Amino acid sequence: MSSIPTVRPGTAALEAADLARIAVFAALIAVLGLPGAINVGAVPITLQTLGVMLAGAVLGWWRGAAAVLVLLALVAVGLPLLSGGRGGLGVFAGPSVGYLIGWVVGAAVVGLLVRWAASRPVWWRVALGAIVGGILVVYAFGIPFQSAITGLGIVETAASSLIFLPGDLVKTVLTVVVTMALWRAYPRAFAWAAPSRPASGAERE
Repeated sequence: MSSIPTVRPGTAALEAADLARIAVFAALIAVLGLPGAINVGAVPITLQTLGVMLAGAVLGWWRGAAAVLVLLALVAVGLPLLSGGRGGLGVFAGPSVGYLIGWVVGAAVVGLLVRWAASRPVWWRVALGAIVGGILVVYAFGIPFQSAITGLGIVETAASSLIFLPGDLVKTVLTVVVTMALWRAYPRAFAWAAPSRPASGAERE
């Protein structure tokens, strides 16, 4: 008699839930581009970095990075989802390309720092993740690419990028506030793995 393959209960639902979370945060990042951008040079100031920070903090490292990748894939096929209505492959040849790459890595770093060896989000870890992943990592990718494409020296480009810092620190605070409020209101949005519990025999030892 042939064996019947079994499906672990909840697997399909979990995958569908992951896709839904990724889609929601890709849409959130896109929506945060609707207010437009403040053009202060080759790279505009935009609210979309806030969405990147939130994606990592709420979804974790791989779902957060996936949400950014979905957004960038849609941008690549021509949808005007970046601030100022930008879209198309030309975006990835401009001075902002390093920051876009940094969004993907930054969201992953935010998620790792928020969730590493933790059972729930803690405000200071969210803040640390947003600063390291959402600011430092994004700058680490963005500044060299911007310098190479614009021809401006790396030191001058880094100095000019300091104009982003006050706004990014405000986004860090907003990320902490929104993340902690969402955890209290709807913790299922985080898909946080329940901490493993030892077997009953181990508990008695």
